[in-house]
Amino acid sequence: MPAERAYVPAMPPAELMTAEDLLHLNLPNKRTELVRGVLVVREPAGYSHGRVAANVMAKLVAHLDQTRTGQLFAAETGFTLARGPDTVRAPDVAYLRNERLLDPATRGFPDVVPDLVVEVLSHDDRPGEVLAKVADWLSAGSPLVWVIDPERRAARVYRADGSQSFIREHESLVGEDVLPGFSCLLESIL
Repeated sequence: MPAERAYVPAMPPAELMTAEDLLHLNLPNKRTELVRGVLVVREPAGYSHGRVAANVMAKLVAHLDQTRTGQLFAAETGFTLARGPDTVRAPDVAYLRNERLLDPATRGFPDVVPDLVVEVLSHDDRPGEVLAKVADWLSAGSPLVWVIDPERRAARVYRADGSQSFIREHESLVGEDVLPGFSCLLESIL
């Protein structure tokens, strides 16, 4: 005779959030994203992270002041990458070409994917989470993702075609066909 099993009621499925729910959520002093309907909450980034992200932004701004080819978006601007369940990711720096810009009065998290995404690693970033984030950007249609690692003084470049490059501090980050003419030594932003 088989042993009797105790009845354990199933946990009700967690309610998935939408991009609109995230927009109205107020968690002071936290960084939030939405990944397939699940809220991800992180502590604010530290000094090194903020310094490197600002340096990247400055280099890109200088280039765009000359070329006028698009618009940059500052850290933690949310972009809706998927619906049903919703994914809203917020890169450290994002770039959109002029022809893809939305009306400046656009509210909320736009359903547009940046042409260039820049992620700066923090000391507490886990490799699997970073790769998942890169995969989300590429799957949604971003053609170029830079992941800068200030601690290791290096960067990885991920492309929509599946190729990737490892950049050392004495080598350059290049805008390729996404941001033609842009190039800066990695060590100049670290």
